[in-house]
Amino acid sequence: MEERENTTEVRDEQTMTDQYEQEMSSHTEEAAPEAEQETTSTAPQSEAELEIERLTALAEENNTRYLRAQADFDNFRRRTVKEREELAKYASLKLVEQLVPVLDNFERAIQASGENQEFESFSKGVQMIFRQLSQVLDQEGLQQMNAVGQPFNPEYHQAIMQVESDEYEEGIVVEEVQKGYMLKDKVLRPAMVKVSM
Repeated sequence: MEERENTTEVRDEQTMTDQYEQEMSSHTEEAAPEAEQETTSTAPQSEAELEIERLTALAEENNTRYLRAQADFDNFRRRTVKEREELAKYASLKLVEQLVPVLDNFERAIQASGENQEFESFSKGVQMIFRQLSQVLDQEGLQQMNAVGQPFNPEYHQAIMQVESDEYEEGIVVEEVQKGYMLKDKVLRPAMVKVSM
């Protein structure tokens, strides 16, 4: 009889243990899907967040490239407009540069003919041609420099010698050997001068 009771107790304990294990396993199975859901739900969120960060960085980089390209284009456009304006402004530079020595020779011819009265009519003709040529060059923007009495400036003057002068202070242009010319606001040819010392 005692053996039966012991067997029954063992069976009851066994049954209770089995029931407890079943309950525990059922709780674990219920908790497992929740844990799986949590794991799967956080993993895609972090991947999505990473993708958003990557795309945001890419968008910022593309925007920076766009702004840089826009600035480069604006600079190129401004530079091109400036070069075009300068080209138009100084389009006659080469022609005027070649005509300046002709102007010099006309002046020399006028001076030589003025000294000899036999060539008076010739002199008048040359002077008329000289005035006409001067007017054409003036219209193109050619201006003669007035160097005498001005302080020596290497941008506008080319000194060929220094001379003593009672009239001018040191460093002043005393005499113009060859005239200098400006084309608009650019030095076409510096004046060849003598400078006081």
